Amino acid sequence: MTTRILAPGDTIGILGGGQLGRMIALAAAPLGLKTHIYAPDPKSPAFDVATERTVAAYEDEAALALFADSVDVVTYEFENVPAATAQLVAQHRPLYPDARALATTQDRLLEKTFVRDLGIPTPAFAAVDDRASMAAAVGAIGRPAVLKTRRFGYDGKGQVLVREGLGLDAALAMMNGQPAILEAFVHFRAEVSVIAARGRDGTFAAFDVVENRHENHVLRTSEAPADVKPETTASAVAIARKIAEALDYVGVLGVELFLVDGPAGERVVVNEIAPRVHNSGHWTIEGALTSQFEQHVRAIAGWPLGATDTRGRVTMTNLLGAEANDWRALLAEPGAALHLYGKSEPVPGRKMGHVTRVKS
Repeated sequence: MTTRILAPGDTIGILGGGQLGRMIALAAAPLGLKTHIYAPDPKSPAFDVATERTVAAYEDEAALALFADSVDVVTYEFENVPAATAQLVAQHRPLYPDARALATTQDRLLEKTFVRDLGIPTPAFAAVDDRASMAAAVGAIGRPAVLKTRRFGYDGKGQVLVREGLGLDAALAMMNGQPAILEAFVHFRAEVSVIAARGRDGTFAAFDVVENRHENHVLRTSEAPADVKPETTASAVAIARKIAEALDYVGVLGVELFLVDGPAGERVVVNEIAPRVHNSGHWTIEGALTSQFEQHVRAIAGWPLGATDTRGRVTMTNLLGAEANDWRALLAEPGAALHLYGKSEPVPGRKMGHVTRVKS
């Protein structure tokens, strides 16, 4: 499908109404672009800042067609958009990133195979469909290893650490019958990520590598730039570029990596790919010349990508659950940039907002 370059006044359709969709919409507005959010939950926080909204199921073909016909280009804020939804929308309007990128990254087995076939380091892995394949995978990979559902896992959900003493049947039971993948456990020094963008014309730009710290499998802080060697940064960015080019990707993507020490020094190993703006890139709103959200808008609109220079030492901290209730103290803190996502219920562990601090 031929796509014209967007102009101010055009509308970006966004599948998904969470905080990522909200921040994409906020980034589009200063550029003169409108947004139309499609989400099934009437309380979706992105609705508060969008020009238009559609409340309907992702399986509602009539609603999807009306939505797609009302916008100029479509994107999505999370990778669990049903494949059929993406395919239907793409029949009406250009979809960025496209359905191939979505399908590749929705399934951990497809994703790991794709990365490995590019010659990029990734943990050893094997498909697990039943007890026999589980036994074969453990025999080949060893313990400890991580058993994960192939689809719909995030923030530690849908995975279990397979240690010595954990029976195969018990581990499989935790997958609830879903197709799974066993991955070798990586003894990493740190978790890092690269947030990068590729435009419609093939131009590529990456932000500084960021170091991420998790608590209970949920991202707690991201610090940029990461304390890694220049050659490690170059390697991580080259990996992101290789992935983006192989997918003919358009938009922002996040590549999560393990930083591993070895005889030859530090190196990076790919953990996951996120075909969207990413939590570990929130620091770019205040901490870089162009935010990841504006960069995504620029890329899918067919506009020039923005500069990715970092403004200093940047720390982004997620506000989980009731921590968002400390908004008064955070607003009173000099230099703290507060972002609240408009969610009504501060459930423990739920991302309610974030705060960014930049030091020159």
